[in-house]
Amino acid sequence: MDLLNHVAKSSLRKEPLGAFNVGDTVNVNTRIKEGDKERVQVFSGTIISKCRGQGEVNGTFTVRRVVSGEGVERIFPNHSPKVVSVEVIRRGSVRRAKLFYLRDRVGKATKVKELLVNEDALAKSKASAAAKVK
Repeated sequence: MDLLNHVAKSSLRKEPLGAFNVGDTVNVNTRIKEGDKERVQVFSGTIISKCRGQGEVNGTFTVRRVVSGEGVERIFPNHSPKVVSVEVIRRGSVRRAKLFYLRDRVGKATKVKELLVNEDALAKSKASAAAKVK
């Protein structure tokens, strides 16, 4: 088990992705390799679930968006080197941990209410997230 823990610790991300929750609208910047070139591609959408996984390494989050009337979902690992960053566009006010009901909705019904946050509280949460990492 020590060898397993050692391998898991070595693959953890050095800096956190950021503070985001279910219901937030985010831009996920991912590293795409095409041939010998590498570029960053943005996938924007709403976070519909977060899974902690077994241990710290296996955590994932699912982002959903609608493109040309068709729903597209992508699952991103928290500690993947392919995920460059996650930018929160707007905070969502939701009362559930999983937003799978958005799959059945169409048009404006897929929108999540915006959570109005105090800027001081947001700065404190970012500082506490950075302190947990150190």
